[in-house]
Amino acid sequence: MRLLILGGTEFVGRAVAEAALARGWQVTVFHRGHHAPPPGVTVRHGDRGDTAGLAALATGEWDAVVDTWSGAPSAVRDTARLLAGRTGTYVYVSSRSVHTFPAAAGLDEQGPLVTGSADATDADDYAAAKRGGELAAAGAFGDRALLVRPGLIIGPHENIGRLPWWLTRIARGGPVLAPGPRELALQYIDARDLAEWTLDAVRDGLGGAYNVVSPQGHSTMGELLESCVRVTGSAAELRWTDPADVLAAGIEPWSELPVWLPPGELHDTLHAGDVSKAVATGLRCRPVGETVADTWSWLRSRGGAAPQRPGRPAVGLPPEKEAAVLGG
Repeated sequence: MRLLILGGTEFVGRAVAEAALARGWQVTVFHRGHHAPPPGVTVRHGDRGDTAGLAALATGEWDAVVDTWSGAPSAVRDTARLLAGRTGTYVYVSSRSVHTFPAAAGLDEQGPLVTGSADATDADDYAAAKRGGELAAAGAFGDRALLVRPGLIIGPHENIGRLPWWLTRIARGGPVLAPGPRELALQYIDARDLAEWTLDAVRDGLGGAYNVVSPQGHSTMGELLESCVRVTGSAAELRWTDPADVLAAGIEPWSELPVWLPPGELHDTLHAGDVSKAVATGLRCRPVGETVADTWSWLRSRGGAAPQRPGRPAVGLPPEKEAAVLGG
């Protein structure tokens, strides 16, 4: 298989590139040159910020293209139109955020969607931008467009910092504010499992929209944090705290306590989607302990510092806010 990846040097794009190379596929990555690509790929350079930046893609044919773009939908539109006659499948890595908020527990791919435009030239509204990207891909490729909708993505090479923050904090030891309840169900996807399902879908000629996260209840907040304690070898003490007490302390879910959302509509929107369609087509999700252990090994190989995606605020709870809650 001949695969073109728009990006392919960071997190999800890199996971796709490495998985495709492991299958013996011919992989071309198109990127700006800011990060080193995986060994073994063919490289083309360009900047999708304007149509002139696509010159390196003016020639070539591929069986599929994978696009992880999170910027202006017009960039997806221009790229998809350029490749429509020379590529079989256009995979656009979108997001479950394209569903209107709040998304009820058990919502599948047919749920209501936000309004988006393939011609939008900004990405100020993440959900609208991702929906616009979907419309752009489908507009050029029709039923040959595969719209992959993950939710929370974690694993090695994460450049947002959610799981790396927890690993770093727990490795430091001492009492750790653990937002409850311990049995709170989580729904996420390891970037490598996302990559494998995506490549299988390309191989099998799938099209249309798919929610691609772990099945509901695949893991819990307790299993995630306890895995962090185990793999770091830390003497940290997880102090499970009632959600009401966490919120009363002015702590922001998701941003200050990454991954965690209190029970209710926010949690149901992110952690309770219906993924039966992807499961029926072969989605497999590795145990949370494996994801945590591999992320810790990767983080240590970098000296403990995770990369930070430009334009995204750092996540994590300031020590003084944690201490205030634990001391109270």
